Amino acid sequence: MYEIAGRIRYSEVDDGGKLTLGALLDYFQDCSTFHGEDVGMGVAYMAGRQQAWVLSAWQIVVERYPELGEKVQIKTAPYDFKGFFGYRNFLMVSDEGERLACANTLWMLLDTQKVCPVRIPEEIVAAYVVEKPLPMDYAPRRIEIPPKEGRQLGSIEIKRHHLDMNHHVNNGQYIKIAMEYLQGRSEIRQMRAEYKKQAVLGNRIEVMQYEVTGGDVLVLQDRDGQAYCIVELIKMKTSTSNN
Repeated sequence: MYEIAGRIRYSEVDDGGKLTLGALLDYFQDCSTFHGEDVGMGVAYMAGRQQAWVLSAWQIVVERYPELGEKVQIKTAPYDFKGFFGYRNFLMVSDEGERLACANTLWMLLDTQKVCPVRIPEEIVAAYVVEKPLPMDYAPRRIEIPPKEGRQLGSIEIKRHHLDMNHHVNNGQYIKIAMEYLQGRSEIRQMRAEYKKQAVLGNRIEVMQYEVTGGDVLVLQDRDGQAYCIVELIKMKTSTSNN
């Protein structure tokens, strides 16, 4: 797998000194970006072809959140290319080799001028080493919204700091927005995100909450109820003991 080294920074931890879920996602995203750059398929190359990889779905499973100052290794590899889609795994381990978190992602290759998916050309496939899928419990890409009535938690207007180089909201920003609206502090064991449409500067996102077993489903939607992103957050199980 392609890998980069990291060390958990003060700017990446929560009030308990542990890496935030949003920062973990950023590590994974940066790792895949560097991978593309190092094999000659980076941002500038893709822009020259008027193409971009657009994330369709995330699944992150966390074993342990590393703490401030810990050294970590972040790894990634594609494990399949089919039609418009690329499938990519991620892994974060400690310096001692402890598995801290893993992820599965689904990406779609987009024609940025026509704004439509395009088949992945052979030269892109040939640039990468396709590896076996990472051992993990793979969840479905689609996230079901519970049929019961949701609760609106608030809304936010998209500012420039939410955008990436493609001029739409970066996929990680949706997760950070969702986490901001959760009540109380609890560590997330699994996060799934399904991306439905792109939000841009000036759009207003409303956040709807639906309780599910072990966590929440948050729907980030427009004023008409059309979802930009659906996020499922399942909490860590807390151990109990009898005295």
